[in-house]
Amino acid sequence: MATLTEERHGSAAPASTYRRFLSRHISWVPVFAAVIILVLMIAGSMWYFPNFQLNRIMSSILLDNAYLLVLAVGMTFVILTGGIDLSVGAVMAFTGILCAKMLGDGVPVAVALPAMVLIGAAIGLLIGILVQFFDVQPFIASLVGMFLARGLAFVVSLESIKVENEGLLWLQSTRFSFAGWYITPTGIIALLTVALAAFVLRYTRFGRTVYAVGGNEQSARLMGLPVVRAKLSVYVISGVCAGLAGIVLTAYSGAGYPLNGVGTELDTIAAVVIGGTLLTGGSGFVVGSMIGVFVYGLIRTIISFSGAEQSWTRITVGALLLLFVVVQRVIVSRSALSR
Repeated sequence: MATLTEERHGSAAPASTYRRFLSRHISWVPVFAAVIILVLMIAGSMWYFPNFQLNRIMSSILLDNAYLLVLAVGMTFVILTGGIDLSVGAVMAFTGILCAKMLGDGVPVAVALPAMVLIGAAIGLLIGILVQFFDVQPFIASLVGMFLARGLAFVVSLESIKVENEGLLWLQSTRFSFAGWYITPTGIIALLTVALAAFVLRYTRFGRTVYAVGGNEQSARLMGLPVVRAKLSVYVISGVCAGLAGIVLTAYSGAGYPLNGVGTELDTIAAVVIGGTLLTGGSGFVVGSMIGVFVYGLIRTIISFSGAEQSWTRITVGALLLLFVVVQRVIVSRSALSR
């Protein structure tokens, strides 16, 4: 009898440990799911496509999606507070073509690039003011920012402006290689943005305030946290990232174009959600958003490898979004039951 009891305890112990691990790291579950999906996609691609070279493909995905990764970082901050920012694609297009215009007019690159970041921050601040002080829904406020930025992009030029400045083109033309992997300065900028954002969210009072606002804004106010400053700051950060993404995209394409980034805001939101950030706010990680960008980029690569129509990219991303929204609902339900 004693032996039977010990066996039952022995079998129950791993299950209890598993449940305890899940309960303590429930917010990481969507990120783990995204990592598993990414690993399965890589393994399946290496099995199905004999010429699939992991180092070159992953380096290429970072190269092609560096601007999207920068946008995803800013969007993560906004969504963590329960907001949304639909202006990022238009701001990226505006800063990109304005950067190309200023460089073409002879403005030094050391002046033009910081100016683009400041312009993005100003548009983000405008959206934040509308949301915080005029009680405008984030969807509507960022829609205002989107139309404003897109219109300003058309004011700068109706046609593409080619970039010939060597300083900006260096960001994309230079490659650092190691063991078959390579990375450009634009990729380094994107990874540094991720690292800085992860540090801010994990180790600073501002980062903890962002999570608190998204979890329960009323409670955050009662705790005396600077809610107003945090909500304004996340939209400024998103604008800064959009301005930086405009620089990265202009360096990548070698030109500014007013129609750049149409629909990119939806791709950014999709990458952030696939990476495990809850749309209701309060839970999510920048690292997860980076995984989401890589999943998104790998889907496009696989579709291209298979020769299928690019419409399948949208269908696959839509299916993944559905899956992760369901996972998020399960997490929210479990969290509500555990309270």
